[in-house]
Amino acid sequence: MTDKPIVLAVVGPTAVGKTALSIELAKAFNGEIINGDSMQIYRELSIGTAKITDDEMEGIPHHLLDIKDPTDSFSVAEYQKIVRDKIDEIASRGKLPIIVGGTGLYIQSVLYDFRFTEQPKIDNSIQRQLEKLSSDELYKRLQKEDPQAAEEIHPNNIQRIIRAIERVELSGKQKNEIEQNHGRENVYPHYIIGLSIDRELLYERINKRVDTMIEKGLLNEVKQLHEKGIRGVQSIQAIGYKEIYAYLDGLMSLEEALEHLKQNSRRYAKRQLTYFRNKMDIHWYNPFIDSEKIIKEITEFLQENK
Repeated sequence: MTDKPIVLAVVGPTAVGKTALSIELAKAFNGEIINGDSMQIYRELSIGTAKITDDEMEGIPHHLLDIKDPTDSFSVAEYQKIVRDKIDEIASRGKLPIIVGGTGLYIQSVLYDFRFTEQPKIDNSIQRQLEKLSSDELYKRLQKEDPQAAEEIHPNNIQRIIRAIERVELSGKQKNEIEQNHGRENVYPHYIIGLSIDRELLYERINKRVDTMIEKGLLNEVKQLHEKGIRGVQSIQAIGYKEIYAYLDGLMSLEEALEHLKQNSRRYAKRQLTYFRNKMDIHWYNPFIDSEKIIKEITEFLQENK
């Protein structure tokens, strides 16, 4: 027994089938869905982030989609606060909160007792020095100064890499020292559904998803951001945007950009699986053959935690 709301989470790599399952679960358990993807919070980034459409929602309420402009920054700490408030709100209406997404650190920060300390102030001289380095040089430096942070940041996410290096330079502490508690204690009674399929099938689905994104107008979506002069911000570091930006900047052909996009998506999926398997207590399923099993085991969990 607990006075805290019960929370479900659906996690897994990109293109594994989280969206379809989440709708099924929301219908079965009177749930509302909270976005657990760090890039789907941005307006104007829809096709490239595989954001759910109104038709796909099938009337199920969704939260934390399109809450930031593309030029806004967003942090794990901010996500944690917003989502915890949203969980309370959903539960107060007698609904089941269901967090769905692939950004492991964000979801982990909500479900476990993560506490964040104040970050050191930015030193412009350090920032200017770091901005002169290439992305490869920056990432290698981060790997040397804070290996754990390097594991959790994509090599092309320049803004986060610079911020992480600054943190070490200014505080003398690595990420795991700054975060007072890499929480393992539960904040809510929760059940995490992890989705996993054969790697070859997953990669095939990822490649097909990229082709579908192009058919739906990804190029035009990115062009609109590019033409607005949006650069050097968190949002366009997302996979699907930085590759097309490289094409639009004349750094590679469209064919090369799309191949990079597919390759980066496959690598990201691999990193997602590694993170989920190492960081959280997850019940793993195949979404295409375990649907009834998932419903049954969640039902048992909910009954046990009433």
